[in-house]
Amino acid sequence: MIVDPDAEDRLDRAFMALADPVRRRIVARLSRGPATVNELAEPFEITKQAVSRHIHVLEQAGIVTRTRDAQRRPVHLNAARLEDLTAWIDRYRLVSERQFRKLDNVLNTLKETKQ
Repeated sequence: MIVDPDAEDRLDRAFMALADPVRRRIVARLSRGPATVNELAEPFEITKQAVSRHIHVLEQAGIVTRTRDAQRRPVHLNAARLEDLTAWIDRYRLVSERQFRKLDNVLNTLKETKQ
């Protein structure tokens, strides 16, 4: 298997970004639609600057993007990046499922042999 170091780095940054509960809550909020930093900061008992730093980490990981809409700078969820992460997880989930199916077959064969 050929490993792309850039892809590995992007994957590391994304999972590190999602390791923080505040950032996961920001992602969950953005799944309902774009929001400004002020809107994203509302439910937290931390400063807007701290929320901005969390958004910056998510942005560096490619999980969110920002646009300009007149004076507003809404933050958007980058669904394609989340799909990349899901695909990576699914690849390993499918391997595990295959192994469990093989184990089920062995156990069923043993059970039938005993009967």
